[in-house]
Amino acid sequence: LEELEVVDGDQRIRLRKRPEKVREVVSMNTLQAPTGSVVPAPVEAPASDAAAAFDPAKTIQSPMVGTFYRSSGPDADPFVEVGDQVQEGQVLCIVEAMKVMNEVKADRTGVVESVLLDDGNPVEFGQPLFLFS
Repeated sequence: LEELEVVDGDQRIRLRKRPEKVREVVSMNTLQAPTGSVVPAPVEAPASDAAAAFDPAKTIQSPMVGTFYRSSGPDADPFVEVGDQVQEGQVLCIVEAMKVMNEVKADRTGVVESVLLDDGNPVEFGQPLFLFS
C-alpha cells in the first residue's frame, strides 16, 4: 500500500508512504566523473529473510499484522511447544491487532519443529510463525 485517501464530504485526508532512501557509500579515491550516459541499475528490495528461508508448505504464517504471543497471558503456558503434535484447528498462538486478541489456528496436522518468534515480537502479514513437519 503506497497511498491512502479518505474523502468525507468536503474533508479530505491523504496518507502517502515515503519512498525508501537508498544510500551508497563511495570512497573518495574511486569517485570519478561519469563518461557518456550513465543509467543506474534498478535497486531491488531484498526479500524478507524469514519468508525466503522457509518452505511455505511447512510454515504457519501470520494472517495479519500485529504482535505475536505464544500464550493467552503472561503467566499462562504456551499454546504449543517444539515437538508437540498439533491437530488441524488447534490454537497455536495469538496475534494482537488493535487491542483485539486473534487466535491463530493450525490449518493442518503436524509436529511443531520450531517457533520462529519470541513473545511480544511484532509480526507482519504472511510472516512465518511456526515451522511444521
